[in-house]
Amino acid sequence: MIKIGLIGVGFMGSTHALCYEALAGSADFQVTAVADLNSETAHKIAQKFGAKVYASGAELIDHADVNTIDICLPTYLHTVHALQAIEKGYDVFIEKPVCLQESETEWLLEAQRKTGVKVMVGHCLRFWPEYEALKQLHDQKTYGSFISGVFTRVSPRPAWGWEDWIHDPQRSGTVALDLHIHDVDYVRYLLGEPDQISSEAIYSDGKIEHIFGQFRYGSGVASLEASWDYPPGFPFEMAYRVKYEQATVVFSSLKSPSLTIYGNDGSVIVPELVNGEQSHDEDRGGNISSLGGYLNELRYFLNCLDRGEDIRNATLADGAASFRLVMREIDRAKERSGKHV
Repeated sequence: MIKIGLIGVGFMGSTHALCYEALAGSADFQVTAVADLNSETAHKIAQKFGAKVYASGAELIDHADVNTIDICLPTYLHTVHALQAIEKGYDVFIEKPVCLQESETEWLLEAQRKTGVKVMVGHCLRFWPEYEALKQLHDQKTYGSFISGVFTRVSPRPAWGWEDWIHDPQRSGTVALDLHIHDVDYVRYLLGEPDQISSEAIYSDGKIEHIFGQFRYGSGVASLEASWDYPPGFPFEMAYRVKYEQATVVFSSLKSPSLTIYGNDGSVIVPELVNGEQSHDEDRGGNISSLGGYLNELRYFLNCLDRGEDIRNATLADGAASFRLVMREIDRAKERSGKHV
């Protein structure tokens, strides 16, 4: 049996707990341990699964009856807990971004090489139904070659996070690593490593609050935008608009239907989706609209462990590569603005 230790039950950890409840019976697993500094919340989550509560992630990893660790802690705590779990021989799921420093990617990858454990990073867009549909259309060249793409992720200023860690660049990596990395990872997944990149950013108090990236792929271009600096009443939206030789594929989490294909022949198609109905905007806060990709990615993770199969999607290597690409963007933006922060 897969015995899961869930570390961190704030916004994202609570979301994972909802997913595990929904996935009951889909694989041979049980959440057996929960850890969080907020004892009250930890006990509430643990009661749902009959799990034991631990005061810290380190204590859980050392003493709990687990063989798999799910890390939903603030970003700056990812590496230390992941290394501890990997070195214990546990399989690990790490929320994105995988880390904050280049050196940390090397430590994690080396630890995985030495132990051979399975590690997955929570790049959930790869598992979101509308993004899965685009990937399938792209790989099958249903509408010909890629010409251009616009990928957007915008939200009001986050008002969640333990000790306001989300707004501390040293602990979150700013909007670039916390929010923008979703689309950076997906564009890498869809199109590969770009031939060239450029980037611009808007700063507030020395912190990146809005970032624009442009990735060149041969004659094609992908434009990526992310911001979390809009007013409180501003709706969260994730969206894309991708032009191919024979059609343009459009998605917005604010629209219903959310996904539409506009053919060059004048046709308008609303496709059926594989892993769920088209998304509707049911804003749960935290820059997401529904369980969608979170449910699908954890289903994939559990099924791989249950069947003894390798993790082939959203691997640790993928997480490291997407982290590095965002860091390149941050460097380009600093060069353009003359910032040294």
